[in-house]
Amino acid sequence: MLYIDPEACVDCGACVSACPVGAIAADTRLTDKQLPFIELNAAFYPKREGKLPPTSKLAPVIAAPNVTARPGGPLTVAIVGSGPAAMYAADELLTQRGVRVNVFEKLPTPYGLVRAGVAPDHQSTKRVTRLFDVIAKQPGFKFFLNVEVGKHLSHADLLEHHHAVLYAVGAPNDRRLDIDGMDLPGTGTATEMVAWINGHPEFTDLPVDLSHERVVIVGNGNVAFDVARVLTTDPDVLARTDISDHALAVLRNSKVSEVVIAARRGPAESAFTLPELIGLTATCDVVLDEADHQLVVADLARETDPLTRNKLEILAKLGNTSAPLTRPRIRLAYRLTPQRVLGEDRVTGIEFGVTGTDQVRTLDAGLVLTSIGYRGKAIADLPFDDDVAVVPNDAGRVRGASGAYVAGWIKRGPTGFIGTNKSCAAQTVHQLVDDYNAGLLTDPVHKASALDKLVRTRQPAMVDAAGWQAIDAAEIARGGEDRPRDKFTSVAEMVAVAATAPKPTVRQRLTASLQAH
Repeated sequence: MLYIDPEACVDCGACVSACPVGAIAADTRLTDKQLPFIELNAAFYPKREGKLPPTSKLAPVIAAPNVTARPGGPLTVAIVGSGPAAMYAADELLTQRGVRVNVFEKLPTPYGLVRAGVAPDHQSTKRVTRLFDVIAKQPGFKFFLNVEVGKHLSHADLLEHHHAVLYAVGAPNDRRLDIDGMDLPGTGTATEMVAWINGHPEFTDLPVDLSHERVVIVGNGNVAFDVARVLTTDPDVLARTDISDHALAVLRNSKVSEVVIAARRGPAESAFTLPELIGLTATCDVVLDEADHQLVVADLARETDPLTRNKLEILAKLGNTSAPLTRPRIRLAYRLTPQRVLGEDRVTGIEFGVTGTDQVRTLDAGLVLTSIGYRGKAIADLPFDDDVAVVPNDAGRVRGASGAYVAGWIKRGPTGFIGTNKSCAAQTVHQLVDDYNAGLLTDPVHKASALDKLVRTRQPAMVDAAGWQAIDAAEIARGGEDRPRDKFTSVAEMVAVAATAPKPTVRQRLTASLQAH
Protein backbone atom coordinates (compact mmCIF):
# COMPACT_ATOMS: atom_id res chain seq x y z
CA MET A 1 0.00 0.00 0.00
CA LEU A 2 0.98 3.60 -0.50
CA TYR A 3 2.11 5.20 2.75
CA ILE A 4 -0.44 7.27 4.65
CA ASP A 5 0.66 10.85 5.21
CA PRO A 6 -0.37 11.50 8.84
CA GLU A 7 -0.87 15.19 8.09
CA ALA A 8 -3.17 14.50 5.14
CA CYS A 9 -5.08 11.70 6.88
CA VAL A 10 -7.96 13.04 8.97
CA ASP A 11 -8.11 9.91 11.14
CA CYS A 12 -11.81 9.35 10.56
CA GLY A 13 -11.71 5.55 10.63
CA ALA A 14 -13.15 5.12 7.13
CA CYS A 15 -9.72 3.97 5.90
CA VAL A 16 -8.82 2.35 2.61
CA SER A 17 -12.26 1.54 1.26
CA ALA A 18 -13.78 4.98 1.81
CA CYS A 19 -11.12 7.58 2.66
CA PRO A 20 -12.99 10.92 2.42
CA VAL A 21 -9.89 12.85 1.38
CA GLY A 22 -8.23 10.29 -0.88
CA ALA A 23 -5.22 9.96 1.41
CA ILE A 24 -4.81 6.23 0.80
CA ALA A 25 -4.40 4.31 -2.44
CA ALA A 26 -2.83 1.05 -3.57
CA ASP A 27 0.33 1.52 -5.63
CA THR A 28 -1.31 -0.51 -8.41
CA ARG A 29 -4.08 2.11 -8.71
CA LEU A 30 -2.01 5.27 -8.89
CA THR A 31 -2.33 7.68 -11.80
CA ASP A 32 0.69 8.70 -13.84
CA LYS A 33 0.86 11.95 -11.86
CA GLN A 34 1.02 10.00 -8.58
CA LEU A 35 3.75 7.55 -9.60
CA PRO A 36 6.60 9.71 -8.19
CA PHE A 37 5.20 8.97 -4.72
CA ILE A 38 6.21 5.31 -4.93
CA GLU A 39 9.92 6.09 -5.07
CA LEU A 40 9.63 8.94 -2.57
CA ASN A 41 7.74 6.82 -0.04
CA ALA A 42 10.17 3.94 -0.43
CA ALA A 43 13.02 6.33 0.38
CA PHE A 44 11.22 7.91 3.32
CA TYR A 45 9.93 4.67 4.86
CA PRO A 46 12.78 2.14 4.59
CA LYS A 47 12.44 -1.05 6.62
CA ARG A 48 13.04 -0.15 10.26
CA GLU A 49 12.03 -3.35 12.06
CA GLY A 50 8.51 -2.08 12.55
CA LYS A 51 9.55 1.30 13.95
CA LEU A 52 8.33 4.65 12.66
CA PRO A 53 10.93 6.86 10.98
CA PRO A 54 12.40 9.58 13.24
CA THR A 55 10.59 12.33 11.33
CA SER A 56 7.15 10.70 11.59
CA LYS A 57 4.37 12.94 12.89
CA LEU A 58 1.90 10.18 13.68
CA ALA A 59 0.11 11.16 16.88
CA PRO A 60 -1.11 8.68 19.50
CA VAL A 61 -4.83 7.94 19.35
CA ILE A 62 -6.66 9.57 22.27
CA ALA A 63 -9.46 7.48 23.78
CA ALA A 64 -12.94 9.02 23.79
CA PRO A 65 -13.82 10.93 26.98
CA ASN A 66 -16.24 9.36 29.46
CA VAL A 67 -19.02 11.70 30.56
CA THR A 68 -20.35 10.99 34.04
CA ALA A 69 -24.10 11.60 34.09
CA ARG A 70 -25.35 13.99 36.76
CA PRO A 71 -28.73 15.46 37.80
CA GLY A 72 -30.02 18.49 35.97
CA GLY A 73 -29.85 17.27 32.38
CA PRO A 74 -27.19 16.15 29.90
CA LEU A 75 -23.91 17.86 29.12
CA THR A 76 -24.73 20.67 26.67
CA VAL A 77 -21.99 22.46 24.75
CA ALA A 78 -22.03 25.44 22.39
CA ILE A 79 -19.40 25.31 19.63
CA VAL A 80 -18.68 28.59 17.86
CA GLY A 81 -17.46 27.97 14.31
CA SER A 82 -18.17 25.08 11.96
CA GLY A 83 -14.83 24.27 10.35
CA PRO A 84 -12.77 21.09 10.88
CA ALA A 85 -11.79 21.81 14.51
CA ALA A 86 -15.43 22.53 15.39
CA MET A 87 -16.80 19.43 13.65
CA TYR A 88 -14.15 17.14 15.15
CA ALA A 89 -14.91 18.56 18.60
CA ALA A 90 -18.61 17.88 18.06
CA ASP A 91 -17.84 14.34 16.92
CA GLU A 92 -15.71 13.72 20.01
CA LEU A 93 -18.43 14.98 22.34
CA LEU A 94 -21.17 12.98 20.63
CA THR A 95 -19.35 9.70 21.20
CA GLN A 96 -21.10 9.89 24.57
CA ARG A 97 -24.80 9.14 24.70
CA GLY A 98 -27.09 12.01 25.63
CA VAL A 99 -24.62 14.85 25.05
CA ARG A 100 -26.02 17.85 23.15
CA VAL A 101 -23.97 20.06 20.85
CA ASN A 102 -25.15 23.32 19.29
CA VAL A 103 -22.92 24.68 16.52
CA PHE A 104 -23.06 28.40 15.74
CA GLU A 105 -21.73 29.77 12.43
CA LYS A 106 -21.98 33.35 11.15
CA LEU A 107 -22.45 32.23 7.50
CA PRO A 108 -25.55 30.37 6.26
CA THR A 109 -23.24 27.53 5.18
CA PRO A 110 -20.97 25.42 7.41
CA TYR A 111 -17.48 23.87 7.24
CA GLY A 112 -15.28 26.98 7.21
CA LEU A 113 -12.05 26.81 5.23
CA VAL A 114 -12.96 23.44 3.71
CA ARG A 115 -15.66 25.24 1.76
CA ALA A 116 -14.00 28.64 1.28
CA GLY A 117 -10.26 28.05 1.73
CA VAL A 118 -9.45 24.89 -0.24
CA ALA A 119 -8.69 25.52 -3.91
CA PRO A 120 -11.52 24.43 -6.23
CA ASP A 121 -9.27 22.04 -8.16
CA HIS A 122 -8.64 20.10 -4.93
CA GLN A 123 -12.02 18.41 -4.80
CA SER A 124 -10.58 15.30 -3.13
CA THR A 125 -9.65 17.39 -0.08
CA LYS A 126 -13.11 18.92 0.03
CA ARG A 127 -14.62 15.44 0.28
CA VAL A 128 -13.93 15.52 4.03
CA THR A 129 -17.25 17.39 4.22
CA ARG A 130 -18.93 14.01 3.68
CA LEU A 131 -17.61 13.03 7.10
CA PHE A 132 -18.83 16.33 8.55
CA ASP A 133 -22.30 15.70 7.08
CA VAL A 134 -22.39 12.39 8.96
CA ILE A 135 -21.39 14.12 12.21
CA ALA A 136 -24.09 16.77 11.72
CA LYS A 137 -26.78 14.07 11.48
CA GLN A 138 -25.94 12.48 14.84
CA PRO A 139 -28.54 12.66 17.63
CA GLY A 140 -27.87 15.65 19.84
CA PHE A 141 -26.30 17.82 17.10
CA LYS A 142 -27.94 21.09 16.04
CA PHE A 143 -26.90 23.83 13.59
CA PHE A 144 -27.52 27.55 14.19
CA LEU A 145 -26.23 29.00 10.91
CA ASN A 146 -26.26 32.65 9.86
CA VAL A 147 -25.89 33.49 13.55
CA GLU A 148 -22.91 35.57 14.63
CA VAL A 149 -21.68 35.28 18.19
CA GLY A 150 -20.67 38.76 19.27
CA LYS A 151 -23.51 40.30 17.25
CA HIS A 152 -26.68 38.24 17.66
CA LEU A 153 -25.57 36.41 20.80
CA SER A 154 -22.97 37.18 23.46
CA HIS A 155 -20.63 34.83 25.29
CA ALA A 156 -22.79 35.35 28.39
CA ASP A 157 -25.92 34.37 26.42
CA LEU A 158 -24.31 31.10 25.40
CA LEU A 159 -23.20 30.29 28.94
CA GLU A 160 -26.77 30.77 30.19
CA HIS A 161 -27.91 28.01 27.82
CA HIS A 162 -24.90 25.65 27.96
CA HIS A 163 -22.47 24.10 30.40
CA ALA A 164 -19.55 25.26 28.26
CA VAL A 165 -18.68 27.25 25.14
CA LEU A 166 -15.96 25.94 22.82
CA TYR A 167 -14.57 28.43 20.31
CA ALA A 168 -13.19 26.96 17.08
CA VAL A 169 -13.20 30.14 15.03
CA GLY A 170 -9.85 29.67 13.30
CA ALA A 171 -7.54 32.53 12.38
CA PRO A 172 -9.67 34.70 10.08
CA ASN A 173 -7.21 37.54 9.51
CA ASP A 174 -4.16 37.66 7.23
CA ARG A 175 -0.71 38.57 8.41
CA ARG A 176 0.11 41.83 6.63
CA LEU A 177 3.37 42.80 4.99
CA ASP A 178 4.51 46.13 6.43
CA ILE A 179 6.19 47.81 3.45
CA ASP A 180 5.43 50.96 1.46
CA GLY A 181 2.83 50.59 -1.25
CA MET A 182 0.86 47.68 0.21
CA ASP A 183 -2.26 49.87 0.27
CA LEU A 184 -2.21 50.52 -3.49
CA PRO A 185 -4.95 49.12 -5.74
CA GLY A 186 -3.62 45.85 -7.12
CA THR A 187 -2.32 44.60 -3.77
CA GLY A 188 -3.96 41.99 -1.58
CA THR A 189 -3.47 38.62 0.04
CA ALA A 190 -3.51 35.10 -1.31
CA THR A 191 -6.10 34.03 1.26
CA GLU A 192 -8.46 36.77 0.07
CA MET A 193 -7.93 35.53 -3.48
CA VAL A 194 -8.77 31.94 -2.49
CA ALA A 195 -11.94 33.16 -0.77
CA TRP A 196 -12.88 35.16 -3.90
CA ILE A 197 -12.17 32.15 -6.12
CA ASN A 198 -14.35 29.97 -3.86
CA GLY A 199 -17.28 32.41 -3.77
CA HIS A 200 -17.11 33.42 -0.11
CA PRO A 201 -19.92 35.99 0.34
CA GLU A 202 -17.62 38.54 2.01
CA PHE A 203 -15.17 38.54 -0.92
CA THR A 204 -17.36 38.45 -4.03
CA ASP A 205 -16.62 42.13 -4.78
CA LEU A 206 -12.84 41.81 -4.39
CA PRO A 207 -11.25 43.86 -7.23
CA VAL A 208 -9.08 41.40 -9.15
CA ASP A 209 -7.28 42.81 -12.19
CA LEU A 210 -5.52 40.20 -14.34
CA SER A 211 -4.77 42.51 -17.26
CA HIS A 212 -0.98 42.49 -16.68
CA GLU A 213 1.23 39.60 -17.79
CA ARG A 214 2.76 39.03 -14.35
CA VAL A 215 1.49 38.40 -10.82
CA VAL A 216 3.88 38.30 -7.86
CA ILE A 217 3.10 36.36 -4.68
CA VAL A 218 5.29 36.99 -1.63
CA GLY A 219 5.57 33.80 0.43
CA ASN A 220 5.79 30.21 -0.82
CA GLY A 221 3.46 28.12 1.30
CA ASN A 222 0.65 25.89 0.04
CA VAL A 223 -1.83 28.78 -0.24
CA ALA A 224 0.55 30.62 -2.56
CA PHE A 225 0.74 27.45 -4.65
CA ASP A 226 -3.06 27.24 -4.75
CA VAL A 227 -3.41 30.77 -6.11
CA ALA A 228 -0.59 30.38 -8.63
CA ARG A 229 -2.01 27.10 -9.87
CA VAL A 230 -5.49 28.54 -10.38
CA LEU A 231 -4.12 31.63 -12.14
CA THR A 232 -2.19 29.49 -14.64
CA THR A 233 -4.72 26.68 -15.19
CA ASP A 234 -6.86 26.48 -18.32
CA PRO A 235 -10.26 28.03 -17.41
CA ASP A 236 -12.01 25.16 -19.20
CA VAL A 237 -10.46 22.80 -16.64
CA LEU A 238 -11.55 25.03 -13.75
CA ALA A 239 -15.06 25.20 -15.20
CA ARG A 240 -15.53 21.57 -14.11
CA THR A 241 -14.92 22.45 -10.43
CA ASP A 242 -16.93 24.41 -7.87
CA ILE A 243 -15.08 27.65 -8.66
CA SER A 244 -17.30 30.74 -8.39
CA ASP A 245 -18.80 32.05 -11.62
CA HIS A 246 -17.43 35.57 -11.09
CA ALA A 247 -13.87 34.25 -10.66
CA LEU A 248 -14.15 32.01 -13.72
CA ALA A 249 -15.32 34.97 -15.84
CA VAL A 250 -12.29 37.05 -14.81
CA LEU A 251 -9.90 34.15 -15.40
CA ARG A 252 -11.26 33.60 -18.91
CA ASN A 253 -10.11 37.15 -19.78
CA SER A 254 -6.79 36.91 -17.93
CA LYS A 255 -3.60 38.19 -19.58
CA VAL A 256 -1.34 36.61 -16.96
CA SER A 257 1.53 34.62 -18.47
CA GLU A 258 3.74 34.28 -15.38
CA VAL A 259 3.17 34.02 -11.62
CA VAL A 260 6.31 34.57 -9.55
CA ILE A 261 6.31 33.00 -6.07
CA ALA A 262 9.00 34.84 -4.11
CA ALA A 263 10.54 33.67 -0.82
CA ARG A 264 12.91 35.46 1.56
CA ARG A 265 14.96 32.36 2.32
CA GLY A 266 16.56 29.62 0.26
CA PRO A 267 15.13 26.46 -1.35
CA ALA A 268 15.83 24.21 1.67
CA GLU A 269 13.56 26.45 3.80
CA SER A 270 10.62 26.29 1.37
CA ALA A 271 7.31 26.42 3.23
CA PHE A 272 5.26 24.33 0.77
CA THR A 273 4.75 20.61 1.41
CA LEU A 274 6.13 17.81 -0.74
CA PRO A 275 2.73 16.58 -2.04
CA GLU A 276 1.82 20.13 -3.08
CA LEU A 277 5.11 20.51 -4.96
CA ILE A 278 4.61 17.20 -6.76
CA GLY A 279 1.02 18.12 -7.61
CA LEU A 280 2.06 21.53 -8.90
CA THR A 281 4.86 20.23 -11.13
CA ALA A 282 2.55 17.53 -12.52
CA THR A 283 -0.08 20.00 -13.71
CA CYS A 284 1.72 23.30 -14.34
CA ASP A 285 4.87 24.62 -16.00
CA VAL A 286 7.16 25.45 -13.06
CA VAL A 287 10.58 27.00 -13.63
CA LEU A 288 13.60 28.50 -11.86
CA ASP A 289 16.14 30.99 -13.13
CA GLU A 290 19.79 29.93 -13.31
CA ALA A 291 20.78 31.60 -10.02
CA ASP A 292 18.02 29.78 -8.15
CA HIS A 293 18.99 26.48 -9.77
CA GLN A 294 22.46 26.98 -8.30
CA LEU A 295 20.95 27.63 -4.86
CA VAL A 296 19.02 24.35 -5.10
CA VAL A 297 22.14 22.40 -6.04
CA ALA A 298 24.10 23.97 -3.18
CA ASP A 299 21.36 23.16 -0.62
CA LEU A 300 21.05 19.60 -1.92
CA ALA A 301 24.76 19.00 -1.40
CA ARG A 302 24.53 19.66 2.35
CA GLU A 303 20.95 18.66 3.26
CA THR A 304 20.41 15.48 5.30
CA ASP A 305 16.68 15.59 6.15
CA PRO A 306 14.90 13.08 3.83
CA LEU A 307 11.77 15.18 3.26
CA THR A 308 13.76 18.32 2.46
CA ARG A 309 16.04 16.34 0.15
CA ASN A 310 12.98 15.06 -1.71
CA LYS A 311 11.81 18.64 -2.25
CA LEU A 312 15.23 19.75 -3.44
CA GLU A 313 15.56 16.81 -5.84
CA ILE A 314 12.30 17.81 -7.50
CA LEU A 315 13.31 21.48 -7.62
CA ALA A 316 16.62 20.52 -9.23
CA LYS A 317 14.75 18.96 -12.17
CA LEU A 318 12.62 22.03 -12.94
CA GLY A 319 12.96 23.83 -16.25
CA ASN A 320 14.79 27.11 -16.77
CA THR A 321 13.25 30.55 -17.27
CA SER A 322 15.13 30.80 -20.58
CA ALA A 323 12.74 28.29 -22.16
CA PRO A 324 10.12 29.92 -24.42
CA LEU A 325 6.63 30.47 -22.99
CA THR A 326 4.06 28.10 -24.46
CA ARG A 327 1.40 28.59 -21.77
CA PRO A 328 1.14 30.50 -18.45
CA ARG A 329 3.90 29.40 -16.08
CA ILE A 330 4.93 29.60 -12.42
CA ARG A 331 8.41 30.76 -11.42
CA LEU A 332 9.81 29.99 -7.98
CA ALA A 333 12.22 32.68 -6.80
CA TYR A 334 14.42 32.58 -3.69
CA ARG A 335 16.31 34.92 -1.36
CA LEU A 336 14.14 37.92 -2.23
CA THR A 337 13.16 40.24 0.64
CA PRO A 338 10.30 42.63 -0.31
CA GLN A 339 11.18 46.31 0.22
CA ARG A 340 8.39 48.31 -1.40
CA VAL A 341 5.52 48.04 -3.86
CA LEU A 342 5.90 50.31 -6.87
CA GLY A 343 3.24 52.49 -8.46
CA GLU A 344 1.25 55.69 -7.95
CA ASP A 345 -2.41 55.14 -8.79
CA ARG A 346 -2.07 51.37 -8.77
CA VAL A 347 0.58 48.64 -8.63
CA THR A 348 3.21 48.57 -11.38
CA GLY A 349 5.76 46.29 -9.72
CA ILE A 350 7.62 45.34 -6.56
CA GLU A 351 11.17 45.98 -5.39
CA PHE A 352 13.14 43.29 -3.57
CA GLY A 353 16.46 43.21 -1.81
CA VAL A 354 18.50 40.08 -2.46
CA THR A 355 18.59 38.53 1.00
CA GLY A 356 21.96 38.93 2.69
CA THR A 357 23.32 41.38 0.08
CA ASP A 358 22.99 45.04 -0.96
CA GLN A 359 21.59 44.06 -4.36
CA VAL A 360 18.14 45.27 -5.45
CA ARG A 361 15.87 43.46 -7.88
CA THR A 362 12.65 44.83 -9.40
CA LEU A 363 9.82 42.86 -10.97
CA ASP A 364 7.07 44.44 -13.05
CA ALA A 365 3.62 43.23 -11.97
CA GLY A 366 -0.02 44.22 -12.16
CA LEU A 367 -1.00 42.30 -9.03
CA VAL A 368 1.02 41.78 -5.84
CA LEU A 369 -0.27 39.32 -3.25
CA THR A 370 1.17 38.34 0.10
CA SER A 371 0.91 34.83 1.48
CA ILE A 372 2.71 35.01 4.80
CA GLY A 373 0.19 33.32 7.06
CA TYR A 374 -3.04 33.69 8.96
CA ARG A 375 -3.63 35.58 12.20
CA GLY A 376 -6.18 35.00 14.96
CA LYS A 377 -8.74 37.64 15.94
CA ALA A 378 -9.72 38.65 19.48
CA ILE A 379 -13.02 37.21 20.78
CA ALA A 380 -15.32 39.42 22.83
CA ASP A 381 -15.23 38.66 26.59
CA LEU A 382 -12.20 36.34 26.30
CA PRO A 383 -8.52 37.13 26.92
CA PHE A 384 -6.29 37.48 23.86
CA ASP A 385 -2.53 37.31 23.38
CA ASP A 386 -1.89 39.89 20.69
CA ASP A 387 1.74 38.86 20.18
CA VAL A 388 0.94 35.32 19.04
CA ALA A 389 -2.72 36.04 18.13
CA VAL A 390 -4.31 33.20 20.12
CA VAL A 391 -6.62 32.95 23.11
CA PRO A 392 -4.37 32.08 26.11
CA ASN A 393 -5.19 28.54 27.14
CA ASP A 394 -3.93 25.43 28.86
CA ALA A 395 -4.52 22.45 26.56
CA GLY A 396 -7.76 24.11 25.42
CA ARG A 397 -8.99 25.58 28.73
CA VAL A 398 -9.19 29.36 28.38
CA ARG A 399 -7.23 31.01 31.16
CA GLY A 400 -9.32 33.10 33.51
CA ALA A 401 -12.65 32.27 31.84
CA SER A 402 -14.56 29.40 33.45
CA GLY A 403 -16.64 27.39 31.00
CA ALA A 404 -14.73 28.69 27.94
CA TYR A 405 -12.56 26.47 25.72
CA VAL A 406 -10.74 26.76 22.40
CA ALA A 407 -9.71 24.36 19.64
CA GLY A 408 -8.00 24.71 16.27
CA TRP A 409 -6.01 27.73 15.12
CA ILE A 410 -7.42 30.13 17.72
CA LYS A 411 -5.97 27.71 20.31
CA ARG A 412 -2.56 26.83 18.86
CA GLY A 413 -1.96 29.30 16.01
CA PRO A 414 -2.22 28.67 12.25
CA THR A 415 -0.26 25.44 12.05
CA GLY A 416 -1.00 21.99 10.68
CA PHE A 417 -3.59 20.76 8.23
CA ILE A 418 -7.23 19.64 8.27
CA GLY A 419 -6.44 16.40 10.08
CA THR A 420 -4.28 18.10 12.70
CA ASN A 421 -7.46 19.58 14.13
CA LYS A 422 -8.76 16.16 15.15
CA SER A 423 -6.19 15.52 17.88
CA CYS A 424 -6.29 19.20 18.84
CA ALA A 425 -10.08 19.09 19.31
CA ALA A 426 -9.88 15.77 21.17
CA GLN A 427 -7.45 17.27 23.69
CA THR A 428 -9.77 20.22 24.34
CA VAL A 429 -12.85 18.02 24.68
CA HIS A 430 -11.05 15.89 27.27
CA GLN A 431 -10.37 19.00 29.35
CA LEU A 432 -13.99 20.09 29.03
CA VAL A 433 -15.37 16.68 30.02
CA ASP A 434 -12.95 16.45 32.96
CA ASP A 435 -14.22 19.80 34.23
CA TYR A 436 -17.83 18.70 33.78
CA ASN A 437 -17.24 15.42 35.61
CA ALA A 438 -15.53 17.32 38.43
CA GLY A 439 -18.56 19.58 38.88
CA LEU A 440 -16.70 22.70 37.75
CA LEU A 441 -19.17 23.68 35.01
CA THR A 442 -22.35 25.55 35.91
CA ASP A 443 -25.66 24.07 34.74
CA PRO A 444 -27.60 26.07 32.10
CA VAL A 445 -30.04 28.62 33.51
CA HIS A 446 -32.70 27.98 30.86
CA LYS A 447 -34.43 24.94 29.41
CA ALA A 448 -33.12 23.67 26.09
CA SER A 449 -36.24 24.83 24.24
CA ALA A 450 -35.53 28.44 25.21
CA LEU A 451 -32.40 28.64 23.08
CA ASP A 452 -34.20 28.29 19.76
CA LYS A 453 -36.67 31.01 20.75
CA LEU A 454 -33.86 33.36 21.78
CA VAL A 455 -31.89 32.85 18.57
CA ARG A 456 -34.91 33.34 16.30
CA THR A 457 -35.82 36.52 18.18
CA ARG A 458 -32.33 37.94 17.75
CA GLN A 459 -31.81 36.61 14.21
CA PRO A 460 -35.04 35.76 12.34
CA ALA A 461 -32.97 34.72 9.31
CA MET A 462 -31.30 31.88 11.23
CA VAL A 463 -30.62 28.84 9.04
CA ASP A 464 -31.04 25.38 10.56
CA ALA A 465 -29.91 21.96 9.33
CA ALA A 466 -32.89 21.67 6.99
CA GLY A 467 -32.09 25.07 5.52
CA TRP A 468 -28.46 24.07 4.93
CA GLN A 469 -29.60 20.85 3.26
CA ALA A 470 -31.80 22.91 0.93
CA ILE A 471 -28.85 25.16 0.03
CA ASP A 472 -26.59 22.15 -0.47
CA ALA A 473 -29.11 20.36 -2.72
CA ALA A 474 -29.76 23.49 -4.78
CA GLU A 475 -26.05 24.13 -5.36
CA ILE A 476 -25.47 20.54 -6.46
CA ALA A 477 -28.47 20.75 -8.81
CA ARG A 478 -27.16 24.02 -10.29
CA GLY A 479 -23.82 22.32 -10.96
CA GLY A 480 -25.47 19.82 -13.28
CA GLU A 481 -23.50 16.92 -14.71
CA ASP A 482 -20.24 18.82 -15.26
CA ARG A 483 -19.63 20.44 -11.86
CA PRO A 484 -19.77 19.18 -8.25
CA ARG A 485 -21.82 22.27 -7.37
CA ASP A 486 -22.50 25.87 -8.41
CA LYS A 487 -22.30 27.91 -5.21
CA PHE A 488 -24.53 30.73 -4.10
CA THR A 489 -22.30 33.71 -3.36
CA SER A 490 -24.60 36.04 -1.44
CA VAL A 491 -26.10 35.60 2.00
CA ALA A 492 -29.49 36.83 0.74
CA GLU A 493 -29.60 34.09 -1.92
CA MET A 494 -28.66 31.43 0.62
CA VAL A 495 -31.26 32.56 3.16
CA ALA A 496 -33.95 32.63 0.46
CA VAL A 497 -33.14 29.07 -0.62
CA ALA A 498 -33.00 27.90 3.01
CA ALA A 499 -36.51 29.25 3.50
CA THR A 500 -37.80 26.75 0.92
CA ALA A 501 -36.83 23.81 3.14
CA PRO A 502 -39.78 21.65 4.22
CA LYS A 503 -41.17 22.64 7.59
CA PRO A 504 -41.12 19.99 10.34
CA THR A 505 -44.30 18.02 10.82
CA VAL A 506 -46.36 18.21 14.00
CA ARG A 507 -44.88 14.88 15.12
CA GLN A 508 -41.33 16.10 14.46
CA ARG A 509 -41.97 19.31 16.42
CA LEU A 510 -43.46 17.35 19.30
CA THR A 511 -40.52 14.92 19.34
CA ALA A 512 -38.05 17.80 19.29
CA SER A 513 -39.89 19.50 22.14
CA LEU A 514 -39.82 16.35 24.27
CA GLN A 515 -36.12 15.86 23.58
CA ALA A 516 -35.40 19.48 24.50
CA HIS A 517 -37.01 18.95 27.89
